[in-house]
Amino acid sequence: MRDTRESRLLLVLLIAIAFALITVDIRGGEESPVDGARQAAATVFGPVENGVSAAVDPVGNAIKAIRESGDRHDRISALERENAALKTKLGSDDRNRSRVRQLDKMLKTAGAGQYGIKGAQVIGIGAAQGFSWTVTIDAGAGDGIKRDMTVLNGDGLVGRVTTVGPSTSTVLLASDPDFTVGTRLESSDELGFATGQGDRPLSVQMLNGKAKVKKGDRMVTFGSQSDKPFVPGVPIGEVVKIDPSDGGLTRTVHLKPYVGFTQLDIVGVVVEAPRTDPRDKVLPEPVKPKPTPTVTVTVTPNANGELPADGEEAAAGENADAEDAAGGDEPAVGESQAPDARRNDQE
Repeated sequence: MRDTRESRLLLVLLIAIAFALITVDIRGGEESPVDGARQAAATVFGPVENGVSAAVDPVGNAIKAIRESGDRHDRISALERENAALKTKLGSDDRNRSRVRQLDKMLKTAGAGQYGIKGAQVIGIGAAQGFSWTVTIDAGAGDGIKRDMTVLNGDGLVGRVTTVGPSTSTVLLASDPDFTVGTRLESSDELGFATGQGDRPLSVQMLNGKAKVKKGDRMVTFGSQSDKPFVPGVPIGEVVKIDPSDGGLTRTVHLKPYVGFTQLDIVGVVVEAPRTDPRDKVLPEPVKPKPTPTVTVTVTPNANGELPADGEEAAAGENADAEDAAGGDEPAVGESQAPDARRNDQE
């Protein structure tokens, strides 16, 4: 239909008639004069609507399913994120508990030696090529850290500070081949120098070639002049191997360090040395071996003065146990033989 003046007037007239019918239908309620026409239209067009609905419903359901599947996917994604967050929280809790244990152990070590320490965390490790054993800690000059300060943890000696930045520092580990520290043997006070050997035990040159050393002996730091780079009394490790003495002026032993250099996390930098040498106070209490129970067996000779065989001894022991349980008292061998001896004398 062309857009003419007559078509526009017809459209306006139809709209006006539609509004008039709507108004009459609303005001008439159940007695509306157009109710019959509406019912007739429902009778004619109802089956058509049902057919169209039946044809369109699968498409609508598919669209609804797609929309709901998107919602379900979003809910699953949200649950997965919550699950990951919970796992992360649990993991962080375990890590925090581990750090608390490390910190508590380190504070006890520092307290035993009266060391003033600054706590730090290992945030990086140096390249292991060429036996370069270093770590980076998150404490620097702004925290009072200076070069040649002793670094320890709850187990013992970690190393010494070599480079200091504004907020970080580099620590040379005791396992590095360029690392050397003076040692003192527990109790005997024999002195030596320990050198790192990478992932192998430390090599210690004892100054006394005739020093009496045995496996399990423990060593601590001897200390340096002005307490730099090492304060005294820090546990280093225990002897695991002793090289044969060749009659020289020195003697070599091998020391297993207390510190696990590949498992470092929380460390402490000694910013204040102890007033007096703690000597062996920082060493942990030695593990006491469990006593081995011993059984003592008393063998009683028979009437002829002979010791019973193994089988007879066992039988005698069983008979003695049975008699003790019954509460009976048998006369001793000498008493039972005394009447026979008197009869023989009389005969």
